[in-house]
Amino acid sequence: MMRSRERVLQSLEKVYRDVFSFAEKAGDTERMTKLDLDYQRDQLQLEVLLDIRELLTPEQPDQTSSLLEKAQQIRRLTKLRP
Repeated sequence: MMRSRERVLQSLEKVYRDVFSFAEKAGDTERMTKLDLDYQRDQLQLEVLLDIRELLTPEQPDQTSSLLEKAQQIRRLTKLRP
C-alpha cells in the first residue's frame, strides 16, 4: 500500500521542522535560511514525483493504460511552459 500524498508531504515537513528548530535554538540564521530554501525545493520536487506516481498508478485496479499513454501523460506534466 502506498502512503498518501498528505502523509509523504507531512513526513518531509516534520524532518525539516526538526532540523530547523535545532538551527533556530543555536541561533544559526544562515542555516535556517538554507533549510527554508532546501525545504521549498524538496517539496516541489516531491510533489512532481507524486504527480508522476499518480499518473502511473491506475485509479481502478482493473484499469489499464498503455506505457505509451503513461509516457505521454508524464511528458505533458513535465513540459516547460513559457
